Amino acid sequence: MVRRRRRFNRVLSIAAAVVGAVMAGCASQSAQRATAPLPVLHREDMLWLERVSFGLDTATVAEYRRLGREQYLDRELRPLDAPLPPRIAAEIAALDVTHVDPLRELADVSAQYKVINTIADGPDKEAKRKALNDNGNKLAYEAVRRDLLRAVYSPAQLQEEMVWFWLNHFSVFQGKANLRWLVGDYEEHAIRPHVFGHFKDLVLATLEHPAMLQYLDNNQNAAGHINENYARELMELHTLGVGSGYSQQDVQNLARVLTGVGVNSGDAPHVKPDLQRLYRRDGAFEFNPARHDFGSKMLLGHTIDGKGFGEVEDAVKLIVAQPACARFISTQLALYFVADNPPAALVDRMSHTFMHTDGDLAAVLRTMFLSREFNASLGGKFKDPMRFVVSAVRFAYDGRPISNTRPMVNWLNGLGEGTYGHQTPDGYSLTEINWASSGQMSRRFDIARLIGAGNAGLFNAESGGASAATGFPQLSNRLYFEAVEPFLVSRTKDALNRANSQQEWNTFLLSSPDFGYE
Repeated sequence: MVRRRRRFNRVLSIAAAVVGAVMAGCASQSAQRATAPLPVLHREDMLWLERVSFGLDTATVAEYRRLGREQYLDRELRPLDAPLPPRIAAEIAALDVTHVDPLRELADVSAQYKVINTIADGPDKEAKRKALNDNGNKLAYEAVRRDLLRAVYSPAQLQEEMVWFWLNHFSVFQGKANLRWLVGDYEEHAIRPHVFGHFKDLVLATLEHPAMLQYLDNNQNAAGHINENYARELMELHTLGVGSGYSQQDVQNLARVLTGVGVNSGDAPHVKPDLQRLYRRDGAFEFNPARHDFGSKMLLGHTIDGKGFGEVEDAVKLIVAQPACARFISTQLALYFVADNPPAALVDRMSHTFMHTDGDLAAVLRTMFLSREFNASLGGKFKDPMRFVVSAVRFAYDGRPISNTRPMVNWLNGLGEGTYGHQTPDGYSLTEINWASSGQMSRRFDIARLIGAGNAGLFNAESGGASAATGFPQLSNRLYFEAVEPFLVSRTKDALNRANSQQEWNTFLLSSPDFGYE
């Protein structure tokens, strides 16, 4: 099966290159494409659109046809007015996680744990602890539900892809400490506002969020009691990458810079009068100068003088300005969107854009998505579980609102890529080898069969009630004949022709190499 998929991969890549050559065109034709609906959709168009979205649906294909590639991309990179469908927006607005105040939640959770710890061991203590943990689990599930609803239905598809990408890059695990109460706010306020902004602002936003500070233990980092955990991951996983030239001394000095950066859900601490002006508090985030090491530090060959939280901002600016950071972030983006071994020339150009725009992520993405290397890779990128599951639901139900995201959550967990579910801070793999085992492919076939043969539980009530919708999706529809069928390889068409029922036909299509690669 692996060899067969790779043969499909090679065929698709060759076809993409041929189509790319045919589509080169002249300048006048390009101008016409930008101002009038595309008269013909080509295989390259659909594969490009699949990469820049979580998968095809009628609305996305229509917008691409109307705008053309560059205008479509420019709109995706600036999603200023992309409202969700009213029903989906109402569902998200009704979720408790949408209205959570992390400061109040953490204070309340801390108070409840203190009360529980005073109760003698026994059924009453266990019942209260379970009720508290169930509340945290509910908020964490609602955060995942909100992410999935947005991924399936948002017209700003690239924004949702980038939210997923950066959540994985700046990964936190919901099972540690009190993170279950925080992950929804982390996505909403640390990640989402900065996905197309400047990278240093994204780094600082994650650095100042209680979820990250608790997850990587910086709330325990204080002068005289240094904890290097966050400093090491900030350099190795978030900004510079392994083997980029920083030293253990740099890690130690960055940890000193980060002393006093922590979490406080209670009253403000007593700070000496001469340090009070340096105290900072924003919700549950706190910089406590009484816990900070004000000594001079040497970081990446530069001296950082003791001045409080300003040291943190200076350190982040210094790290992000390194060529190694530009290359590391460009490589990670290209790994996710282009190829498991991204072309060096493309990474070079993306890094150049990063360095010359002060880490403008929208500009780096534009360089990548409009590159010849990106076009040449079309049809050769294996969908990770998130992209596979979301694209299957988007294609199968084509804008029809589902009422229950629990099946999707279960599928992602079963495939090993549950949101907020990666225990270690390195995030999920971005390459095919980790998602294409025989076990993985068997699970994907089961998911394709569940979607293709019925409603898969997606239209059941969230509370567990019976579904009001029955039957199975009709995938041989206008979207299929316009955007999929013309570009299927012959082996897939032969398999579809041998299907004994519409349900089997649906299953074959959703589990085919054509659907599994983009």
